[in-house]
Amino acid sequence: MSEKAKRDLTPNEWKIMDIVWRLRSCSAAEVVEIASERHGWAPTTVKTYLSILVDKGRLSAKKIGNSFLYRPRVSLRQSLWRVADNLLEKSIQGSGGPLLAYMIKKCELSPDEIAEIRRALDEAETDETSQEKGGAER
Repeated sequence: MSEKAKRDLTPNEWKIMDIVWRLRSCSAAEVVEIASERHGWAPTTVKTYLSILVDKGRLSAKKIGNSFLYRPRVSLRQSLWRVADNLLEKSIQGSGGPLLAYMIKKCELSPDEIAEIRRALDEAETDETSQEKGGAER
């Protein structure tokens, strides 16, 4: 298994990260309680995932007494960007636009998120226009 693959999150690791991102700072017992309710996982399973996520550099663990305090070392946004980068690397050249359009249609977007997408599209359009002008002047 490549180093990159070792760093990618599995579906179950995403579930643990979701809990820690929401709590921001938590004990293993808190994660165990929530993961048990949501997914029916045993405490040993949750603790194994926490340990893996620390090893992958996604969580920090600070020993406090007989327990650990877990905090995310990587934000949700950074993690999503990594997944998006991996997906774009795997996509066939020229398929980024249709892929993005599909994803936009599948998401429930807030007005702020829609505005952010519009700004990004405006910037991309401005960049493309600038490149075209620069190329025509040569």
